[in-house]
Amino acid sequence: AALGRSFSYEMITAVAQMPQKQIDDALAQLVSAELIFRRGSPPDARYTFKHAVVQDAAYSTLLRSRRQQLHARIAATLEDRFPEIVPVQPALLARHFTEAGLAEKAVVYWLQAGQQALARSATMEAVAQLRKGLGVLAALPDGPWRRQQELDLQIALRTALGATMGYGAADVGETIARARALAEQIDRPEYLVPLIYVQWQFHFVRSEHRLALSLAERIEKIGEARNEVATQLLGCRTQGATLCFLGEFVATRALLERGIGLSDPPHRAIGAGQSDDPYVAMLAYLALTLAYLGYIDHARSRLNEALWEARRLRHASTTATVLLRANWMESITCAPELRGRAEELLALSTEHGLPLFSAWAMAFRGRSFAALGQAQEGLVLLTRGLAAIRATGAVHTTPLMLMWLAEAHAILGKPVEGLTCLAEAAQIIETTEERVNAAELYRLRGDLLNATGDQSVAERNYRQALAVAERQSAKLLQLRASTSLARLWRDQGKSDAARDLLDPVYGWFTEGFDTLDLKEAKALLDELHA
Repeated sequence: AALGRSFSYEMITAVAQMPQKQIDDALAQLVSAELIFRRGSPPDARYTFKHAVVQDAAYSTLLRSRRQQLHARIAATLEDRFPEIVPVQPALLARHFTEAGLAEKAVVYWLQAGQQALARSATMEAVAQLRKGLGVLAALPDGPWRRQQELDLQIALRTALGATMGYGAADVGETIARARALAEQIDRPEYLVPLIYVQWQFHFVRSEHRLALSLAERIEKIGEARNEVATQLLGCRTQGATLCFLGEFVATRALLERGIGLSDPPHRAIGAGQSDDPYVAMLAYLALTLAYLGYIDHARSRLNEALWEARRLRHASTTATVLLRANWMESITCAPELRGRAEELLALSTEHGLPLFSAWAMAFRGRSFAALGQAQEGLVLLTRGLAAIRATGAVHTTPLMLMWLAEAHAILGKPVEGLTCLAEAAQIIETTEERVNAAELYRLRGDLLNATGDQSVAERNYRQALAVAERQSAKLLQLRASTSLARLWRDQGKSDAARDLLDPVYGWFTEGFDTLDLKEAKALLDELHA
């Protein structure tokens, strides 16, 4: 019963401390009474209690001291005689050492179990194991060893909580603060980069982008000072993501391409506390950035590379990161793959317990429904997705979700409701400087105002959209704004001005002619030229 619901013949004979015949007879009696089942024949047999209640009843008859003795013997036997089990089942040893009252060894194995669960993307399991480790550790006296173990447990727990609750959740912030305090107490500079990274992620998801950028720049400087390529890569990855959200696309592209050039297989690893592979994440962000800059085919190529690398790694959070950017990119290019990508992200995040990614997936599904004309269904999913995103403590991407809500309202003939959504998005952008879609906000506001008949203010918003897009070199958003303004001028009888506006912007493009935006611009230009 102390061994567990299932146990091997080899194991019970190793720990039972009684003559072999007596063990065999006892096992035969239990099998005959159908209290346990046997599969195979000794010495390769495996036994299982018929019901958990039978195991619990047997276990409850043991005095506490006897239980501890048995668990201690089992744990020692596993370490000494079954060394092949130790690296693959650390949670098993952790449980036996915990029940034996051997707290120090239990803590070590709970940490190993949690780290192992994280490596195979079993994040909810990791949270449970790491918290068990912290619970056992709490009973031990304070000292350098205890603080070191807690530091390692807290760093691993932060990664697991970020995945299961959302990287901006309050519990995540508390875990980071505790880990930072411990690192300072025991003077461990090697923990500096992992802790700065998790701080960056916390502030990044909460759209505190200037603070996040300063942390990202610090990571790269540490990497340069230490001549550590892996740390420099992480610095490029974090800076690139932050600059992208700030709408600084040219700087983002240069930085990410430099980071990708630095990378080689020995440095492509997911370090302590990191939620995804930096190299793969850089590819995904570069794809998104290239799409905004107007290099659609180049963006698709980088995205396909990121997806291939993520699936090769079989790391859930990395794959989710790439699928998120894939959904985003395909939404701004109106790609037909959007529905499929959203379903894939939802399935992956549900399987691995990633609530923030599940929320994003729901929102992307809503966007795909609205784009296909099912605006009411899209509106429901977008509303739910936005609420779920905010429930994790996240702020970033919420302006984009509000813009999609506004589009859905517009399709349903409710421009006033759409303008309310855009007002909220504008307030977030102003507060957080999340200007990645600022040009699109002005364009959408222009479309909604135009729908209400206020052409004068609509034109002013289109011009603002053009000014922002030009300043950001966001050619795709510049094309959209130019198309919207050209349509307005056409309707006002200003066809020559509309043509002169749209012609050079469309003429800049050398790729991506199969995208909806370029097709619509071309159709409008053909009409204006005719």
